[in-house]
Amino acid sequence: MISSSFYMEPDGRLIENVSPSQIPALVAAGQGLLWVDIESANNQDGQFLSDIFQFHPLSIADCASENIHPPKIDEFEDHLFVIIHGVNYHVESDLVETTELDIFIGTNYVVTSHHFPMNSVKVTSDRIRMNSRPMRRGADFLAHDIIDALVDFIMPVIDAMQEKCEDIVSESMQNPSEKTIASILQIKRSIQALNRVMLPQREILNSISRGDYHLISEKALIYYRNIFDHLVRVEMLCQEIRDMADNSLSIYLSSVANRQNETMKLLAIVAAIFLPLTLLAGIYGMNFENMPELKWEWGYFVVLGIICTAIVVMLWVFWARNWISIGRRTVSGITPIILTDPHRVKRYIENLRPPESTERWTKRYKAERRKTSGPDNKGAGNNK
Repeated sequence: MISSSFYMEPDGRLIENVSPSQIPALVAAGQGLLWVDIESANNQDGQFLSDIFQFHPLSIADCASENIHPPKIDEFEDHLFVIIHGVNYHVESDLVETTELDIFIGTNYVVTSHHFPMNSVKVTSDRIRMNSRPMRRGADFLAHDIIDALVDFIMPVIDAMQEKCEDIVSESMQNPSEKTIASILQIKRSIQALNRVMLPQREILNSISRGDYHLISEKALIYYRNIFDHLVRVEMLCQEIRDMADNSLSIYLSSVANRQNETMKLLAIVAAIFLPLTLLAGIYGMNFENMPELKWEWGYFVVLGIICTAIVVMLWVFWARNWISIGRRTVSGITPIILTDPHRVKRYIENLRPPESTERWTKRYKAERRKTSGPDNKGAGNNK
């Protein structure tokens, strides 16, 4: 179904919503510039492309098929057929999805076909309605504007994924959860989907910018070179995001492993504490008659004392080995200060020292200053 059509006459007058019955005459005339945009192409649209433009049946089949085709460029005698992919903004999904845009570039026409609404086509159509500038420079420049807009709409997705990666890194270090690993895998799959289409598209734009196709004028080559540079930039950003996702996964696994180690250490401490207690309880829980301790008057309380002593001793041993951090001062509780004024330094040290030692320390400090200053400095101080 034809969604929009524009025709720029040789005298510069723009005609919008060209009737399908007028298109054959405009194509045969070989003058001006015609743009026909087809959305959700079916067999009837395929027959229209075959009858009016005489496109190759394989190219028409690619347009009518709902299957996703890899990016490519095919050169025919009187036109180029280009398949390029952009980000699909009209599908609700946690993953970044791409959609296909098929472009036929002829001497005086451009035909686009897609199965989902595309922002690049809409933006180019709006620009044509505003000042008709994209239609004034030929079919190769019009195709450039469409492809350039398509590549530009990839950058917001890249920026969003970069911000999400930064949030995932912080979450992986502070509070890793199952949601974190799901987000990391979503980022990796989205980047994989983008790389799958960005690498072939880069080669396509590189071949166009080198002047390998006669339908692309020499003036337009530098503009296609600019799109190629943008795709290289996108590829580099995708590589950075993929590295960030890999680092996030490593941080997540390390954080989970550290938390498991802390849990295992706590369980080991509890088991180590209760092991001697279980031994004592097992010994005095045996049903032998000849056990002298069972007849002691204070035997029960002695065993309880031994148990409590063992608990305290083992807790102290674990605390001394830094297995337990309770009661320890951390570096984060110390606030660094910078004092450049000597009088402020003196007052600060005086506040730290006990009151009875302040006077003695002051005398010692003045004596050391007197020794290190020397007679010359002392004389200079007297002159003052």
